[in-house]
Amino acid sequence: MGTKQVHKFLCTKCGYIYDPRKGGGKGEPNTAFEYLPDDWTCPECEADMAQFKKKYEVVEIDT
Repeated sequence: MGTKQVHKFLCTKCGYIYDPRKGGGKGEPNTAFEYLPDDWTCPECEADMAQFKKKYEVVEIDT
């Protein structure tokens, strides 16, 4: 196992921040945003993935 650098993502509708280290909703911990299921929605407001914007904050996840 190693690590990979990935970005956090911000919900532009409610301000929720998806942190790949923690996961959220149907996203398991250590899941990069681009690998979330297609039907994933914001755990706070149920916005779809198109409502999220990449934050320029990089974190490391286990691979």
